[in-house]
Amino acid sequence: MAPTMAVREEEVVLRKRNEDLERELKKSKERENQMRLELQRACERLRLAEDAEERLCSQLGELEAEAVNQARDYHARILSLMDQLSQANQLLLHHPHITTTATATATQF
Repeated sequence: MAPTMAVREEEVVLRKRNEDLERELKKSKERENQMRLELQRACERLRLAEDAEERLCSQLGELEAEAVNQARDYHARILSLMDQLSQANQLLLHHPHITTTATATATQF
């Protein structure tokens, strides 16, 4: 009778061990599923961040092109104003009476 009792005790121990292992396996699978979901969410966030980066780079390129065009326009305007000032200066140097007429007109107002 002792051997059957030992077998039963061993069977009880093995069943308990099996239950423990099954519980651990279930927990492990739950953790794995949780990690898989977190990985999917992280991949989605990464995709969104990459899309946003692409849009920002595109917008930055457009803004840089616009800034270059504005700088060219401003430079052309400065050159034009410098030319006008130079012409006005030359006119004043060659026709000094314009200065006195302009000054007299300005003082009347």
